[in-house]
Amino acid sequence: MRSELFDALSDGTDVHRWTLERDGVRVRVLTYGGILQSVEAPDRDGAAGGLVLGFDDLAGYLARPEPYLGALVGRYANRIAGGRFPLDERIYHLAQNNGRNALHGGERGFDKRVWDAEAVGEHAVRLRRVSPHGEEGYPGRLEVSATYALEEGGALRISYEATTDAPTLVNLTNHSYWNLGGPGSGNATGSHTVRIDAGRVTVVDDELIPTGAAAEVAGTRFDFRQSRKAGAGYDHNYVLDKGVTDRAVGVAELHHPGSGRVLSVATTEPGLQFYTSDHFDETLPFAPGDGIALETQHFPDSPNRPDFPSTVLRPGEVYRSQTVYGFGVRG
Repeated sequence: MRSELFDALSDGTDVHRWTLERDGVRVRVLTYGGILQSVEAPDRDGAAGGLVLGFDDLAGYLARPEPYLGALVGRYANRIAGGRFPLDERIYHLAQNNGRNALHGGERGFDKRVWDAEAVGEHAVRLRRVSPHGEEGYPGRLEVSATYALEEGGALRISYEATTDAPTLVNLTNHSYWNLGGPGSGNATGSHTVRIDAGRVTVVDDELIPTGAAAEVAGTRFDFRQSRKAGAGYDHNYVLDKGVTDRAVGVAELHHPGSGRVLSVATTEPGLQFYTSDHFDETLPFAPGDGIALETQHFPDSPNRPDFPSTVLRPGEVYRSQTVYGFGVRG
């Protein structure tokens, strides 16, 4: 494992890059935005290749923050309707940075902050920061960490923890876009197969805000319980069959037959946002469909949906969430 100076922000703040290597897998993490800049793993012939979309330099991430390429997203991943939520008989107002709604932590969420970093053993780096009370409208002083660890066999485990001094919301995820054929290999939605262990998907309106209903996927285009071609036109939260769990449980798989690479996803979270990057535009070096996001999370707009699993964190409690990405080959 090594750390190097990657670049600096305009105010002089240094941004470092940490490189982790183990059992044929190499991962690079930036202290800016907790960004997973690159993941490399071998194909069926043993040739290493990049598996996530990203930029070679910091300028790329600063110029195009909205796709959240590889970013650590928070304080609340996904959407909150109307940029507002009730908590303990008080209404809190957030930045409306996605139409009238709040998205991925606001105008300057966790993805646009520089994190402190420290080595944890030989194969892990822990990022830390304090999100002050009122940051982006969220209550409570939040102490948060995210640990990126390469485990024996090369699996990448991301472990999140947070504590607060006042009731608040927490819902963290990683926003990588996967293309197991490599970032330059073209369209992922037409070349990958997907499996998601979910019999239901949250129904959304035209602003992608949940209506509160969860629809059965059986007999619809949303049914990925058996592995099949990804296709385009998805930006939906899947209600994972396993629910909330204390340990990471396998919930999804992405396969690229051309290279043989397989990505497995395990998580403690109850939901998974399946997004096929349909909104990529000409300002990016990637075309629509070039990456597939599998964002482990609590459900969108949970603060306004008391019937959804809660995202409230209170003093004395510890928020914990884990997601494990495994890398293998098939065929």
